[in-house]
Amino acid sequence: MIGHCSPNGQAKDHQGKIMNTTLREGIDWVGYVDWTIRDFHSYNAQRGVTYNSYLIQDEQSALIDAVKGQFADELLKNISVLSELSNIKYIVCNHAEPDHSGALPVVMESMPDATLVCNKKCQATLSQHFDTSNWKFHLVATGDTLSIGKRTLQFIDTPMVHWPESMFTYIPEEKLLFSMDAFGQHYATSRRFSDEVPLCTVIEEAKTYYANIIMPFSRQVEKTLDRIAGIDIDMIAPSHGVIWRENMSDIINLYRKWATNCFKPKVLVIYDTMWESTAKMAAAIHEGTSLPGVESKLIHIRHSDLTKIATEVMDASCIAFGSSTLNGGMMPMAGAVLTYLKGLRPANKLCFSFGSYGWGKGGPEAIDEYFKSMKWDILNESITSRYKPTSELLDDCRTAGKALGERAKQIAKDNTGENICINP
Repeated sequence: MIGHCSPNGQAKDHQGKIMNTTLREGIDWVGYVDWTIRDFHSYNAQRGVTYNSYLIQDEQSALIDAVKGQFADELLKNISVLSELSNIKYIVCNHAEPDHSGALPVVMESMPDATLVCNKKCQATLSQHFDTSNWKFHLVATGDTLSIGKRTLQFIDTPMVHWPESMFTYIPEEKLLFSMDAFGQHYATSRRFSDEVPLCTVIEEAKTYYANIIMPFSRQVEKTLDRIAGIDIDMIAPSHGVIWRENMSDIINLYRKWATNCFKPKVLVIYDTMWESTAKMAAAIHEGTSLPGVESKLIHIRHSDLTKIATEVMDASCIAFGSSTLNGGMMPMAGAVLTYLKGLRPANKLCFSFGSYGWGKGGPEAIDEYFKSMKWDILNESITSRYKPTSELLDDCRTAGKALGERAKQIAKDNTGENICINP
């Protein structure tokens, strides 16, 4: 079980040198670390991003995935340090999204004798991104294998984890799984392996990645986990972040829990406010939710961001969401949060809305419409205040918060996530 955060950081060999990028003998990381990116199509990548590509040198060498298009030259330089480009016979594309396939036009031009290995859906998607008319393809599906010498590549289709054409590539001789976006993290680091960096940071970023990228496809994640359950895995090499050579069972178990909504006894009070009336209501609700054994968080939307809020929502069982009324509806950023959450489809939440209004209502009512569209269970009617909340109404807020906290304790299924990260 993953335990307390250890800051030990960097693994070294017996000479004290930092470990290199070799996964196994003849298998090396040749990707790119994007240190400065922070906006990854609205994902707030606070720690940067890596685009992982892997070179397998064998009788017929293979490249597993490419990198973002603008880093194609760096990818080719990394490969050239280890091998002549002409030695590479196969290029495996596990996923056609441009952060992995963008460099393929340059790669395929640099390796004209190489064959691109992917599934049929991936070929169709690539052809809509690039001119693939001169590319040689070898199409595969679940159960297919490709011998490259002393190693075998096995392919596992993983549709909607997180695109329709996504797949895994597995090397049984090495017990090594190339898992594409699954089990990944947006995390730029000079270290390549999970045991070379603080484990809590890796788990924090893996959770954030799941919540903001993978969560809408949790049913498909369950099916994929079932599909790989019988595979002997000693190492998981995702396409973003560090490589798992320790704690494989732990990250797989966490994916299972995230996919099946194993909630913590956790309540969120999320709000936006205009003249602080809704803020006072939020504080009172939060006070009520703060019960022994309940993790309760107060989140001001404009002091947070979509990525962080979605991550908090994922393992919370209960949510109070509030907004002042503006122009007959909710505050703009409150609407942005709910629109983002609706797309991510976090399931099985117990909730209620709240907020203040002036001459016309609309804020909490608009929130309730989102709740209904997301099929969240509404605990009680909206708590509303015309202009400034009275002391009696704030008491009602505390009472409603306490009821939400009690329900969080009741419906928490286990201690998912507990003690994973201490001060990450």
